[in-house]
Amino acid sequence: MKRRLPPLNALRAFEAAARHESFKAAAEELAVTPAAVGHQVRTLEDHLGVELFARLNRSVELTDRGRRLLPGLSAAFDQMVEALSAIEGPDDTNVIAVSTVPSFAVKWLIPRLDRFNRAYPDYDVRISASVEMADFRRDHIDCSIRFGRGIYPGQKVWKILDDTILPAASPALLEQEGPIRTPADLARLPLVHDDSLRFDPMTPDWQAWLTAAGVDEIVDWRRGPHFSFADHALQAAIDGVGIVLARRSIAAQDIADGRLVPLFETEQPLTMSYWFVTTPEKSDQPRISAFRNWLLAEAAE
Repeated sequence: MKRRLPPLNALRAFEAAARHESFKAAAEELAVTPAAVGHQVRTLEDHLGVELFARLNRSVELTDRGRRLLPGLSAAFDQMVEALSAIEGPDDTNVIAVSTVPSFAVKWLIPRLDRFNRAYPDYDVRISASVEMADFRRDHIDCSIRFGRGIYPGQKVWKILDDTILPAASPALLEQEGPIRTPADLARLPLVHDDSLRFDPMTPDWQAWLTAAGVDEIVDWRRGPHFSFADHALQAAIDGVGIVLARRSIAAQDIADGRLVPLFETEQPLTMSYWFVTTPEKSDQPRISAFRNWLLAEAAE
């Protein structure tokens, strides 16, 4: 039988809009206008004779039929991308494209990368550092290291590393200002704020930490500079700007090398961890398995 398929652009517009449940977000992904996405979706609905979206006042919502169509259509686009990737461009079977956040790349991954290169000289790692969550298909990413709660539907996930927070300062600052023996002593020093995890209300900031320590009425948590990247906040503390509420994962090397000194023995666990994430199709590939197993071994040490 002759295949009677809807226009490819209409299928593509629907798949993007359905994933985002937003014509605007789909338009940004496809580099067209929201009106163009809406037009293509309407073309598909007319072709199929069904309604795929319920149009609300300021948003759209998938209908039951739209929800039933999305998984198969997404899988079909993934298969097309895989098929095209197999024949286009140079042979990248030795390349591992990794997405992660900048602070983890700079402070944890890159300092250890030489050990991976020596253990697996036939593989080349390409790191894409961004605060945005990578799209494996769109961004041509093989695997990702993400900080969260491990909920990544449709992907294969392994926990790499749990994390804690602790106040830390540079040895030079402590020598200049005197020792910090109790949380109340923080009242005489500036506080450095890491705002990179403000999106998660469960991650303690200085206000929450001082409240838990019982000194929120003694120490003004509002004082001090703010930084949007964790590694920038650490560097400010290393340079003596103030006391940082550091994540152990990315401060470990600075602590080991003496650039930062933990102020108290107690560390507060975080509800989020670092996770290795990849697609089911790539999870068993030798290069991906090698990189994942190396990461897990490094984290275990």
